[in-house]
Amino acid sequence: MTTTYHPLSEQEAIEIARSLDHFFPANAKLSSKEIGDGNLNLVFHITDSESGKSLIMKQALPYAKVVGESWPLSLDRSRIESEALILQNKLAPGLAPIVYHYDPELALTIMEDLSDHVIMRKGLIEGTVYPHAAEHLSTFLAQTLFFTSDFGMNQQQKKVQLGKFINPDLCKITEDLIFDDPYTVSPNNSYEAAIEDAAEALRTDAALHLEVAILRDKFLTKAEALLHGDLHTGSVFATPESTKVIDPEFAYYGPMGFDIGAIIANLFMNYAGQEHWIGDAGKRAEFRAYLVETVRSLWTQFDAKFRKLWDEHNVDRLASSTPAFKAFYMSRLLQDAVGFAGCKIVRRIVGLSHVADIDSIPDAAARETAQRMALRIGTALIKANRSVRSIDEAIDIALSAAANK
Repeated sequence: MTTTYHPLSEQEAIEIARSLDHFFPANAKLSSKEIGDGNLNLVFHITDSESGKSLIMKQALPYAKVVGESWPLSLDRSRIESEALILQNKLAPGLAPIVYHYDPELALTIMEDLSDHVIMRKGLIEGTVYPHAAEHLSTFLAQTLFFTSDFGMNQQQKKVQLGKFINPDLCKITEDLIFDDPYTVSPNNSYEAAIEDAAEALRTDAALHLEVAILRDKFLTKAEALLHGDLHTGSVFATPESTKVIDPEFAYYGPMGFDIGAIIANLFMNYAGQEHWIGDAGKRAEFRAYLVETVRSLWTQFDAKFRKLWDEHNVDRLASSTPAFKAFYMSRLLQDAVGFAGCKIVRRIVGLSHVADIDSIPDAAARETAQRMALRIGTALIKANRSVRSIDEAIDIALSAAANK
């Protein structure tokens, strides 16, 4: 069923699901529930009560739902997301949802239902340990970033692919919300009066502005690999045994460190939020140690996997035959990840669209404590990014900032 674009009703979603070849039984009793809680899309959960089969239908809206029709967005981002998911599943099998069908007229992607998983952010807030998350996410990052870069694919083919993932509307959101708004007076900023002094400090810190400007320039100009573009713990479905990366509608060619830094940022924001979520001091320290170890393991495993891919599959002769360049590249990549992690943290505290790890803390004093801790971690990582030489050094900087009340 293809028709002129319009936002779907739940009944229309059912009709489209029923039209898919050989997915649901002929007489399936289908039901639909709109479950989208994001800012940009409608999301329908279609289920058959008899067979138990189900799927997800995600339709892009032509505006940012969080603001309204005054913030128009291109529907082409739906194509970008669908193509990114298909490519990610090819490069990192089993670590992204399967795409069953894409309808360009309706900006509609029909994909695997992951209802047996939990959004990782929710799980972490509840104190759930994911023992394989670092392993799975590092594999996803290494495979998708290397094989969409000039090291892992023909460089001319990469340029053609880059052209297919030009994503100006959603890149504009990132450029403004992460690399500009938090450091000036902006109508997009959103924070509580209790941290006005901290927000003011962001706007007046010249040394911080220099580092953010350098990182912003990298985001604007370094087309290293195809990024997920919005890889936070709310874009990961997980169980203790399985990890699935979802929602790559911000995908574009950019600096690899941005995706890596995004996950690191969200782990540290959960670290800050645990000031409230785990009341017992001993259990809180234990869970925070797990979060820190996940940061360390994520980078360490990514570094090892990326270097192995470099050694075995690098198509660039000069890069593959120059060991010192590999060392230089990986060092710079870590620094980028650290800096981008800091930017992502700062944005989520004072900018538009926060994280539940901190924002949903009901007690105002505890929430402020977590907000200030997160800002200290974020600004410290930003300021230190170009001097960091190891993931342990980056972690020490973050933990020192967290403890510095």
